[in-house]
Amino acid sequence: MSGAKTAALPNRDAALRGLYDDVARSNMFPFWATSSDVDNDEIKQLMGTKKAVPHMWDYGKDIEPLLNRAAELIKMDDSERRSLILINPGLAPRRATVSTMYTAYRLNDPDEIMPPHKHSPSAIRFGLTGKGNFTGVEGENIVFGPGDMVLTPNDTWHNHGTVGGEPAVNLSVLDLPLVETLSAIHFDHNYAELEDGKMVKKKEQSSRYPSDYSQRVYGEGGMLPRFVDHKRGSGLSSPMYVYRWERMEELLDRHKDWDGDPYESLMIEYVDPTTGQPVFKTITFFAQMLRPGEKTLPLRQTASLLVAPFRGKGYSIVDGQRFDWKEFDTLAVPGGAWCEHVNGSDKDPVFFFVASDEPTLKALALYKKWGRDKAGDMVRLV
Repeated sequence: MSGAKTAALPNRDAALRGLYDDVARSNMFPFWATSSDVDNDEIKQLMGTKKAVPHMWDYGKDIEPLLNRAAELIKMDDSERRSLILINPGLAPRRATVSTMYTAYRLNDPDEIMPPHKHSPSAIRFGLTGKGNFTGVEGENIVFGPGDMVLTPNDTWHNHGTVGGEPAVNLSVLDLPLVETLSAIHFDHNYAELEDGKMVKKKEQSSRYPSDYSQRVYGEGGMLPRFVDHKRGSGLSSPMYVYRWERMEELLDRHKDWDGDPYESLMIEYVDPTTGQPVFKTITFFAQMLRPGEKTLPLRQTASLLVAPFRGKGYSIVDGQRFDWKEFDTLAVPGGAWCEHVNGSDKDPVFFFVASDEPTLKALALYKKWGRDKAGDMVRLV
């Protein structure tokens, strides 16, 4: 039927409404974008899905008090987990801090140890308070403190808790929203070990590696032992399971007088020592240092970031919004947002712990990066 005859149909608006209702009931979406009806503007609807927004969570004001209240009310007998997941207001009620990742804060009471489990999402733990954060990963029992990062890779047995008689707080970053979107989620809590030829269920992992294994085998850059198995666990991630803050801070301090990058200042990526690639195939992590009084130029990228100030205070401007932060807060920087950071001190450096879905964007040929120079002109960086 011609366009002229279609336009001349009687009760066309009613017929269109009926068409749209029937399309929706059939679990379809009309995409021809010819209607002037606001309710059926297909382009706006297609582009109008929920998106992450810039947002900051305040550790001292909100996160820490809620963790302490939860520790009083929720015990390990009630649940094997006691974490607060940061929900982006633009994505609620979905459990996501940005579209592909979430951050969770965890407080363990003294000497709490949960049973082992494993899952398809990749995760890390980053120590905030206390010296006795504990994570056992595939038989390597790791005790970690502030600034240390511990991997719990895809499909690798691990458990969490504290040792040493004092509470401890750490934050987690997982690619669970991404894995969930891909319908690839699985969890397993039925841990067992081989004893006398039979699989026996266990509530704790037996220690199979020295507690300093990661540092002993992988702690010297550029030198890799040939006499060990580098495919530990599932073999899907870096075999180095703990990255110590002391070495990271030393490396950053060693370069404090370098020019650095105008958009990222001094930024160091945590990598798989056997390949030089990110520790996971989906998400990657950085430590970032801003020297006293330093300000980065505006940066925009397709990757989403979770920025956790670990030391120092200052502010960031994300898509025109100012966020004043201090240590242990978390700032969500969605992909596509302009972002710049300012160290508020003229004496002390700022250290960020940063998570990014950059590896996923690169694998899909979707990673792009832009900046604004000092004159305010936009330049393509990647």
